Amino acid sequence: MESVPGKAKPQGRLVVSTQLDAKDELEERLERCVVLVQALTNGLSEREANDALTANVCKGPQQHEEVCLGLFSLVLTEPTQAQRCYRDLTLLNRDGMNVVLVKINQILMEKFLKLQDVPRTQLVWLVRELVKSGVIGADGVVMTLLKQIAGGDISTKNLWLAESVLDILLDQKEWVLKSGMLIAMSVYTYLRLIVDHGAPNLLILRQKEVDYCISMLRDKFMECQIIGRDLVRLMQNVARIPEMELVWKDLLHNPQVLSSQFTGVLQLLTARTSRKFLACRLTPDMETKLLFMTSRVRFGQQKRYQDWFQRQYLSTAESQSLRCDLIRYICGVVHPSNEVLSSDILPRWAIIGWLLTTCTSNVAASNAKLALFYDWLFFNPEKDSIMNIEPAILVMHHSMKPHPAITATLLDFMCRIIPHFFPPLESQVRQGVFNSLTFIMEKRVLAHLAPLFDNPKLDRELRSMLRERFPEFCSSPSPPTEVKMEEAASMEMDNNILDKEDVCYDTTEAAFSDDEEEVHNKGKKREFRFHPIKEAVVEEPADITPWLDQLDDTMKEKVQQLQKTSDTETQCEVMQEIVDLILEEDFDSEQMSALASCLAELFKDHFRGDVLPDEITEESLEESVSKPVCLVFRNLVTMQEDNSGFSVLLDMLAEFYQKQPKIGYHLLYYLKASKAANGKMMLYESFAQATALGDLHTCLMMDMKACQEDDVRLLCYLTPSIYSEFPDETLRSGELLNMIVAVIDSTQLQELMCHVMMGTLVMFRKDSVLNILIQSLDWETFEQYSTWQLFLAHSIPLETIIPILQHLKYKEHPEALSCLLLQLRREKPSEEMVKMVLSRPCHHEDQFTTSILRHWTSKHDDTLGEHIKAQLIKNNNQPRKRQSLRSSSSKLAQLTLEQILEHMDNLRLSLSNTKNNFFSQTPILQALQHVQASCDESHKMRFSDLFALAEEYEDSQSKPPKSRRKAPASSPRSRKGAAPPTNNNEEESASSSASEEEDSKPKAPKRKRKGSSAVGSDSD
Repeated sequence: MESVPGKAKPQGRLVVSTQLDAKDELEERLERCVVLVQALTNGLSEREANDALTANVCKGPQQHEEVCLGLFSLVLTEPTQAQRCYRDLTLLNRDGMNVVLVKINQILMEKFLKLQDVPRTQLVWLVRELVKSGVIGADGVVMTLLKQIAGGDISTKNLWLAESVLDILLDQKEWVLKSGMLIAMSVYTYLRLIVDHGAPNLLILRQKEVDYCISMLRDKFMECQIIGRDLVRLMQNVARIPEMELVWKDLLHNPQVLSSQFTGVLQLLTARTSRKFLACRLTPDMETKLLFMTSRVRFGQQKRYQDWFQRQYLSTAESQSLRCDLIRYICGVVHPSNEVLSSDILPRWAIIGWLLTTCTSNVAASNAKLALFYDWLFFNPEKDSIMNIEPAILVMHHSMKPHPAITATLLDFMCRIIPHFFPPLESQVRQGVFNSLTFIMEKRVLAHLAPLFDNPKLDRELRSMLRERFPEFCSSPSPPTEVKMEEAASMEMDNNILDKEDVCYDTTEAAFSDDEEEVHNKGKKREFRFHPIKEAVVEEPADITPWLDQLDDTMKEKVQQLQKTSDTETQCEVMQEIVDLILEEDFDSEQMSALASCLAELFKDHFRGDVLPDEITEESLEESVSKPVCLVFRNLVTMQEDNSGFSVLLDMLAEFYQKQPKIGYHLLYYLKASKAANGKMMLYESFAQATALGDLHTCLMMDMKACQEDDVRLLCYLTPSIYSEFPDETLRSGELLNMIVAVIDSTQLQELMCHVMMGTLVMFRKDSVLNILIQSLDWETFEQYSTWQLFLAHSIPLETIIPILQHLKYKEHPEALSCLLLQLRREKPSEEMVKMVLSRPCHHEDQFTTSILRHWTSKHDDTLGEHIKAQLIKNNNQPRKRQSLRSSSSKLAQLTLEQILEHMDNLRLSLSNTKNNFFSQTPILQALQHVQASCDESHKMRFSDLFALAEEYEDSQSKPPKSRRKAPASSPRSRKGAAPPTNNNEEESASSSASEEEDSKPKAPKRKRKGSSAVGSDSD
């Protein structure tokens, strides 16, 4: 395509762009850094250039970053200089290459698909050099690079990337062996890619991949073992390759050959695969699109998104294998919040149902079904999540009426996989599937399974097989009992409003219903919300028999004594004796898990009901923390961290935490409520690090989430302490804030605001408040209003968050706009405020900008006039390019001259029937005059009424001929209008006019064009 001389935008050297694309911000910054480096080194010898760069780097962090990024950019765009620039980079950097690593990760996650060929090749070359140099953090970059290798894609670029990264791993094998996570991630990636590379022309690459995976599985099996059950799934897919078959047989029949600590394939199959492995097989772009569909697209409107995704990623024959990766990702990684589950957002089961219908080969269909049911086979309610197994049952349930064939094939697969998955483990698989179905019933994902398993739409043979395999779930409930909606987890779509027969997964009218529930719910209005699952409290004696035999005699006696007594004081005494036994030197730590199970069972009543007393006094608080479980907390509080018993008790709590997760927020409550624990809140951090999670932020968020679901009063009680003691974990994101505002009522909101006003609670800080408020734009209306109320209770300047205006759309974000409008009316306008207000796109229904500008004209007309003048002149002097900034592709709205004039014209119309003299101010008239002199005819016609004001002002200034050139700087009194000018604006206007004299003078001759005055003016 030929470019138009003089108008074509110069093509950047980093990312591919079209003439319509705005210049990439990252590319612009890197280009500026390159210019800086070249300016410092031009005409100098290598030694002199190095000295000049070193001197500049030493000036400060900003100069250091600019030089490093300049050299980094040269490496990407100038292959001939790459070696020298990398050498300079290694000599000059002062942060262990951190600036470069961060930028590489950013490019890989956000720009990789848009990179031009040379930068893409150079980026991989640079990663190879970083690995050779042993740079700390390079393993993270390699793992990000692995994520960019797409599954189900044998295009030239993708094959090149797969081979290039593999070559790095093979060439630098000693370096790879130092990172256990990189070993596991690379093995997971290439085991999956081997399936795609079976064509004759790809056998050389496939052999390299096979050799690499076998060497790692043989030499570093324990590192690979952390992958979990999906390692078995991937190896099963490649087990027919002769070399892999030998490893596969050892895995099944001779596990000790692989590792002395490996007991057998069951050890792998019972371990859930971490999210990071499931996510690594989707490219960032795939992941973004899927997350968008599951969080923003409404059910029934998904067809065009699915069509786009299918065209982009699922249209080729080899892409059949990608469906397994997508299904595993949706089941294991995409776990929507209760809010999303209760909304009309596209549910996970609908996407999975659509993916199943796109399978065109029997092998792909079987693998996709296995991916869907994989977590069922060895499901353990204590370790696995209901969210992993929920999609499969809901696909079958919702497909029964519109697509009985899909339900039938999935039920048939579920039955046949039990004996055929791995015959020696048939009983374990049967138990896993049974556990899954039982847990689904317990959590009320479905009220009962009989309508699904014994449905007349299924053929007789399948129903017979289901009754044989699962007799417990095939009997209809008798008598039919009404299920209380407030006790049911409403994960299903509202059946009352969905009653279409001709439904399929990709139609625009996607809808499903259930005959059974339609009968029961007829005439009732079902509340469309997700309610927390309430445990049915059944008074049953604690059964600790399974674990007693694992305890030694002394401990067993104490535990039985604890079981027999019901007196709290006696229980506390026995509990203290148990703690003393734990702290003895000869305590066998192997019985810790059994002891934790016993205590969790014995004290299960302690974790039911409210923890916080109805009336909070010192006495009631002390009484609430005097329960037997709190004895462990009390002993921890009184110990020093270097005491050997401290770590033992922490291990005990960590084991307890696995059996009873609620103990986490109970510990937080004890540390706040107990006098003995005063000032010891940081003990929780030691506890978090001792748990299997091993991370303070994750542990804290999980515990606060559990608290939110169980006791909102307790959540509000803990909030001030949590924010003050753990600011880095709570203030950097809106995760905890969202938990709080999602459940509090107006009284609790007012209490939290009082805490903020008194200084006992800080929920926002300047460096992160803007990001949190932007996150809140997707929350519910009351949650957003609560968030803004809490923000306004802080003393954070409004200018800190005013850039949020660029993210707000008048139809989508009315809550934030109304709160901002009320706050802005209290403020004196600053230059930044006026700029942000004017940068909002003009729309006849969006009155935000006009309303606040009109308010400011009545309160701060002089200040507003000066700021608008500055913006008009500044934007008028900028080149007229890239003015169409309202496109959805640009991240943020940007201010243009046309926008300012549109807002000014709207303001003029708004003030037309008032006595407001804002448009008679000298600064405004001078600015309009300045713009009129240089704008094109179309703008003059469009804003003729606005420019007419400037022409009348020009007429009044042209009466004394000798003072024409001085007029802009010396005539603040020459306003037109009935009202006299105010004195307090004279000096400010004069000084401002004088400062703009240079801008105004060159345009003065054009003022003689009286013939161009606008026709039909309705000037004020």
